[in-house]
Parts: sequence; C-alpha cells; structure tokens
Amino acid sequence: MAYRVKTPSILSKVLYRNLVWKIPVGDTPAVYLTFDDGPHPTATPFVLDQLKEYNAKATFFCIGKNVVEHQDIYQRILKEGHRVGNHTQNHVNGWHTKKNKYITDVNEAEKHINSNLFRPPYGRITRGQISALTQRDKPYKIIMWDVLSGDFDTTINGQKCLDNVLSAVEPGSIIVFHDSQKAWDRMSYALPKVLAFCTEQKWQLKALTTT
Repeated sequence: MAYRVKTPSILSKVLYRNLVWKIPVGDTPAVYLTFDDGPHPTATPFVLDQLKEYNAKATFFCIGKNVVEHQDIYQRILKEGHRVGNHTQNHVNGWHTKKNKYITDVNEAEKHINSNLFRPPYGRITRGQISALTQRDKPYKIIMWDVLSGDFDTTINGQKCLDNVLSAVEPGSIIVFHDSQKAWDRMSYALPKVLAFCTEQKWQLKALTTT
C-alpha cells in the first residue's frame, strides 16, 4: 500500500495550498489529533476514554450514516468538548464521483453533522469539488493532514503505526488516526503511546478551530 507518512511539501505548499495541512505554531506548542470514519461502537469510546485520561481534545471527521446509527456516541463526542467535521454521508471517493453527486453526499451528511470543517475520504478531492465546498454561502474549511499514521494499513503492526507518527510529528502537526474496525488493532496500540509522548514533550493536544 503506497502512501506517505509525512505530507510532501509540493502538495501542501504548491498544488493544494488553499487546504489546511498544518497549524501555525503559537506561543504554546500543540499537535492536533484527528479521527476519521466514526462514530464506531468500539473504537470511538476507546478513543474518548484515552483522550479524557490525558485531558486531550481532538477532532472527529464523522461519516453521516455512522452518526445516524450511533447518535449516542456522537453526542458523547460533543459533550466531552471535542470538535466534529463532515466526512461525507457514505465515505465517497472524490476522484471517482462526479461533482454534483459528491456535493449531494456532503449535503446529506450536513443534516447530521453541524460543522464547517470537512475532510475528503481517502484525501481524494477534485478542484471542482474544492471550489463547490469553499465558495458557497457557508463555506467549508477543508482539513487535510501533516502526519498519516497508517493505522488503516493491514500490512503493518501497531508498533510500525506508532513509529510512523513519532518519526514525523512536530508542533503544528495534524495527525490522522481512524476510529474504525479496520484500523482498530493498530490505532488501539499506537494512540495511548502517542498521547504519552506528546504529553512528555509538553505539547498541548488540541481540537481544530472552526474559524
């Protein structure tokens, strides 16, 4: 499975520089944990418990149909002070979906997810889809990432997933994990250790802002 743990600068600074890949570092260094594809009945409560233990906040990019199915877990995310974002209704691949159909799917998820943050599934989105989402009356802020944990990769183990993050994370990094069944083995191993590492470095663990 081919992917880059650290986002190449040609993507973040040249080709798609209008998307959010990393957060500027302020007076207090911080990193930004994000979780895609939930809510999930096992993975999401585990993540929330881990975040609570470290007094950490994060951002959950939710699939609309999963929010409908697991409304109680979605409400827990909000109640515990985390942010949510739109990850489409049905986890559609932007490269394989016509613009109008893609936007319709995003709009369907919007009925269940109140947020101006959006992350495209697989990180795949066309320029036309970007324009449609960012140039509307209530524009979306499209969030990508600086560090890809690889927890979705079934060919690696939890230690490799952890190594991926620790080798690339720095203040301002947006890190991608997945609160999903597929990622469970690797995410559940790596996440507690990433939280501990960031805490040892005295980096705040913050949710993304909506402004």
